Amino acid sequence: MSRPLRRVVLVDDHDLFRAGVRSELGSTVEIVGEAASVLEAVPLIKELDPDVVLLDVHLPDGGGQSVIMQVAPERPGVKFLALSVSDAAEDVIGVIRAGARGYVTKTISAEDLTEAVHRTADGDAVFSPRLAGFVLDAFRSGEATADPELDQLTAREREVLHLIARGYRYKEIAARLHLSSRTVESHVSAVLRKLQLSNRNELTRWAALRRLI
Repeated sequence: MSRPLRRVVLVDDHDLFRAGVRSELGSTVEIVGEAASVLEAVPLIKELDPDVVLLDVHLPDGGGQSVIMQVAPERPGVKFLALSVSDAAEDVIGVIRAGARGYVTKTISAEDLTEAVHRTADGDAVFSPRLAGFVLDAFRSGEATADPELDQLTAREREVLHLIARGYRYKEIAARLHLSSRTVESHVSAVLRKLQLSNRNELTRWAALRRLI
């Protein structure tokens, strides 16, 4: 039995990588749109309403989590499959908690990626073999379950939280997220207020306890 054609939006900031994926995916997967940033991706996905979004975890103006959190409430039928070079714990767990159906690394073959797109569209959870056990362990230990404190932060506040906890300075975060330093300061103040913390040292300890860094 032939498979249905799956409509896919590809979100990645590397032109050559997007071109490679576009040329290698099977004939049952159609790339209907491409984006290189959160700013481009969110309205494009809402407009095209694809079956699956192949989503890089790290983008110039934020993360894949931000894309999911801005799109999912309005397009609940769209499914997200993370496609990244990273297999870091905070990236995998973060994007799965945000709502991605799976996570595969960029070492995946074209044939396996085509299969992963179809399985994701069908509602399956899809992971690269090495990550599957890791994700199960995370859920078993409670690491990937809902966190009421973290859930009260906006997608942008979470991005700032991750970078602050990793030791980035305000100016560095501003440049990384294409924001002003004053806007970054406002986000940090909001994070501290919502989490009832006093300073960035307490914030770093809070993030470390939740294995976010």
